[in-house]
Amino acid sequence: MRAVRPAAVAGTFYPGRREDLVATLDALLAPARARVGPTRTAAKAYVLPHAGYVYSGSTAALGYAELEQRRGTLTRVVLLGPTHRVPVDGLALPAVDGLETPLGTVPVEQLDPAVRAALPQVLDVPEVHAEEHSVEVHLPFLQTVLGDVTVVPLAVGRARPDQVAAVLDALWGGAETVVVVSSDLSHYLRQDQARAVDEGTVAEVLGLEGPLHHSQACGATPVNGLLVTARRRAMTTRLLGMCTSGDVTGDRRRVVGYAAIALTEPAARADGQEGG
Repeated sequence: MRAVRPAAVAGTFYPGRREDLVATLDALLAPARARVGPTRTAAKAYVLPHAGYVYSGSTAALGYAELEQRRGTLTRVVLLGPTHRVPVDGLALPAVDGLETPLGTVPVEQLDPAVRAALPQVLDVPEVHAEEHSVEVHLPFLQTVLGDVTVVPLAVGRARPDQVAAVLDALWGGAETVVVVSSDLSHYLRQDQARAVDEGTVAEVLGLEGPLHHSQACGATPVNGLLVTARRRAMTTRLLGMCTSGDVTGDRRRVVGYAAIALTEPAARADGQEGG
């Protein structure tokens, strides 16, 4: 193995001890399983939040409760998150063979050289991933609900929607692959303001509109790329749930918004692919 990226935000964004993390994930997923229920439609892509589990974990769990129903079928996750700390032009891979969490190491898919050659916007920049949380916080969920999967972890910096869409199209895969785009919504507005802004943002995503602005979503760049692909593929959308940090903490003076959204291809709707 070339190298393993160690967990950077274990103990801050989510529990750092394995047993504590397992208990936290179980507590988040149990009500999500009950709320989501069995699904007959296999979503191809999800937009899910990436804040600390205490704030957005219950919303992210709604998507993962659905994915859990396809354990054994889904073996590959294309995971895109925005950069928060180290800027980059394009989409950065971590240049490692694995990503570590308290639950173990998630294998990283090494892209075919021909695919890489066709995607000059994809770069190996390990320092972009070193302290980045937007990808990492999803890994324990994936390990819990899907078991052994490989990931293509992309930290998205400055990129046009069409550049992101080209990467998604190249990595789209088949029934074995799911796309997860990591994004929170509005930041540090009052609760009433955040709800108004976030409802408008969610309506745009559900309508495959956009592009979103970064004031609407910190992951606007990868979300906008997904919207380009989704429009071209005539995908349909479902809102699984949304909340703010104020709903959790009770402090509604300065909140962050979160939503879980599923996107489904026409073929999945037509043949009634089961969720499990």
